Amino acid sequence: MKELCFLGIDLGAESGRVMAALWNGKRIRLQELHRFPNGPVEIAGTLRWDVLRLWSEIQQGLAIAGRDYGKAVRSAGVDTWGVDFTLLSKSDELLSQPYHYRDPRTQGMMAQAFQLVPREEIFAETGLQFMELNTLYQLLALKKNSPEILNAAECLLMMPDFFHWCLTGKRVAEFTEATTTQFFHPTRREWSHDLLNRFGLPTGILPEVVGPGTVVGPMLEAVARRAGLPRIDVVAPASHDTGSAVAAVPTAGAGRGTWAYLSSGTWSLMGLELDKAQLSQRVLEFNLTNEGGVDGTYRLLKNITGLWLVHQCKRSFEAGGRRLEYAELVRLAHEARPLRSLIDPDDSQFLNPPDMPAAIQDFCRENGQPVPETKGGLIRCALESIALKYQTVLGCLEEVGGKRVEVIHIVGGGSRNTLLNQFTADACNRAVVAGPVEATVLGNVLVQARACSEIGTLAELRTIVRNSSKLQNFEPRPANVEMWQQARSRFTELLQRTKGEGKARQKRKRVLATPRTRS
Repeated sequence: MKELCFLGIDLGAESGRVMAALWNGKRIRLQELHRFPNGPVEIAGTLRWDVLRLWSEIQQGLAIAGRDYGKAVRSAGVDTWGVDFTLLSKSDELLSQPYHYRDPRTQGMMAQAFQLVPREEIFAETGLQFMELNTLYQLLALKKNSPEILNAAECLLMMPDFFHWCLTGKRVAEFTEATTTQFFHPTRREWSHDLLNRFGLPTGILPEVVGPGTVVGPMLEAVARRAGLPRIDVVAPASHDTGSAVAAVPTAGAGRGTWAYLSSGTWSLMGLELDKAQLSQRVLEFNLTNEGGVDGTYRLLKNITGLWLVHQCKRSFEAGGRRLEYAELVRLAHEARPLRSLIDPDDSQFLNPPDMPAAIQDFCRENGQPVPETKGGLIRCALESIALKYQTVLGCLEEVGGKRVEVIHIVGGGSRNTLLNQFTADACNRAVVAGPVEATVLGNVLVQARACSEIGTLAELRTIVRNSSKLQNFEPRPANVEMWQQARSRFTELLQRTKGEGKARQKRKRVLATPRTRS
């Protein structure tokens, strides 16, 4: 069989790629055509995404695909991170450079939202975990700070939907990405118009929702001509990158709820693939989230601050002028003393501090722990704490799912971090299967191949991933069981203590933010 080519356009928080996936009917192999940097652009005290440059880079990648594969290319599809969006006017003008999810304008918006609609009612309408970066609070911040932009908007497009519009001229919202907004109804599986109306937010700007594997349309003639491609189909994959990554989890037929996925990168997303959204009181208490998956499944998961901690430590270390490779940092961490100091990776002070090592040291100092002074000590503290947070979340997932998780599948770029993989096996006391690294792209392109009738079921898709990838296995180390058990107890106590302190900090912020009237 002659190889067919599917193009996966994968945009992450730090970089983007245009990847060629070559399919011979049995296995799929990937080739990177074009890689480019991504990240926030600071302007006038705000953080933005430079979507026009990203679109230019995507077109460069498409041109390379046209040159190298030409008529063998069958389709293309885009996946990105969640929650962020663009706004188009009636005449298709981009109304502003879209905001980055770490922009501080949403600080305090969640508390303001709860004054209008109680937390429990928002959860019942959306099934989503509460984070100030969610699209709902971004829209509320826009309404408060720049109502003229929102008033001029004709259409809201989430990030991958915007680039599908650039490719086809069609305005649609892909299901898995729509579920990250916190205004998509988890059981009706449509936009939650009632919730938006209660917040005074427009609903007419929301496009039709389509499922993963939908052909959005043919590539625009001008785009195809510039790229040297035929007018190929543009297929919406699971456009939320985690949705694509979970589609490519190489599980060997295990029942739903008996395996967990862990998409490891800047963020770690740990969860279960289930048939329907879970909306119980315990899910709300655990602040778990329900996000859409392939074939109408839901991903019950928790967002955990992941290798962001390591990335930002590396950035601070390199401010002195010496470049450090991740492999060297992992080596230094391996040599450092184990389980000496722990942090809560999701504490608000680690969201975007100017100096991550100093933030980690301050946290340890404030909580009466030894302060890590070396690079290795800081990285080990971060990695061990991430692994222990995984164990905490795993317990929540098992309680809600009602089954014991037997194996954790770690996918994505973080699956290359063998030290974190081993810490995860030790902390969770579960078998870990690491890989594939390129799960997101594999899920993207294989959903495209499925849309072209090259693949049948989701189980078949996962078999192809398993047969096409190199996987690593990690088992809990018996000699370390007692040490990690003690660490789990310490970590649980730390979370309980810092949770109380965090509530006190938030209360102080609200008091300070309350306008005072003159007597």
